[in-house]
Amino acid sequence: MSLTDVRVLSRVLPFALYMAFLAIEGNAAALLPDLDGRWLYPVKVGAVALLLWAYRAHYSELFQRPDARWVGLISPALGALVFVLWINLEGGWLDLGGGAGFDPRDGGGAIRWELALPRLAGAALVVPIMEELFWRSFLLRWIDKPDFLALEPARLSLRALLIASVLFGLEHTLWFAGILAGLAYGWLYRASGNLWAPIAAHATTNLLLGVWVLSTGSWRFW
Repeated sequence: MSLTDVRVLSRVLPFALYMAFLAIEGNAAALLPDLDGRWLYPVKVGAVALLLWAYRAHYSELFQRPDARWVGLISPALGALVFVLWINLEGGWLDLGGGAGFDPRDGGGAIRWELALPRLAGAALVVPIMEELFWRSFLLRWIDKPDFLALEPARLSLRALLIASVLFGLEHTLWFAGILAGLAYGWLYRASGNLWAPIAAHATTNLLLGVWVLSTGSWRFW
């Protein structure tokens, strides 16, 4: 299967767009000093959501009916465990250094909900679908078989799971927690055979993390 195949592009381009926006956000202060860079986040998730919608017909796995046992019990439980690990596996060599994070407060210290709520919704609703389509549906299977759609999740190799999980971890500043998350989500995909299982776990992790960040002011985790 060619990398220009629409089945590949539909999974790679939303992720690539998201990463491109991260690069822009990282340089926004230097490029546009008068711009409040925090407004780039809703623009980013909105653009990614539109791209996902445009390619929706190519996401065959999302049309599969999710197993209630997985998405209703096992996935949320594992997603909650990943959240607990995430907030405890930070600092020192476990942290690549991500700066101050996303701080939605105004100059007086009050949370600006018009910034915080899109951040929370994007992390809990858009990012899990976008990342699971790229990391698990595409890359995890592509490592084993270029014609990735022909490979059933249950036949994924340990080698593919390890490689994809390490790469997923290195995408995050909390790299070790990211690797564990990648292993958890990859295992869910392999064991359940359904992409909604890792999506549900990923969404649970991100939702709990967002609520915790807003409750504690630990903005570095955003």
